[in-house]
Amino acid sequence: MILMLRRMRTTLTLDDDVAAVLERLRQSREESLKVLVNEALRRGLKQLDKRPEQRHPFRTVAVALGRCRIGSVDNIADVLTLAEGDAFK
Repeated sequence: MILMLRRMRTTLTLDDDVAAVLERLRQSREESLKVLVNEALRRGLKQLDKRPEQRHPFRTVAVALGRCRIGSVDNIADVLTLAEGDAFK
């Protein structure tokens, strides 16, 4: 198998937010746009090529809070009266 390597010249249309970040980096690092785009693509392609990390499901532990101190929360005025006393009214 013969590999022919050559540089590829292409046109990219960048979203405004990506172009802004690249421009800020270009100015702060004093690098060319070509260098920054190639570095970003290399890093991004490495990440895309990796196998995704296996995630474990998140589980919450149930806790008994005891019985409900109020009968119903359907009437918010009753709940506030119980919580704050007669000062609520």
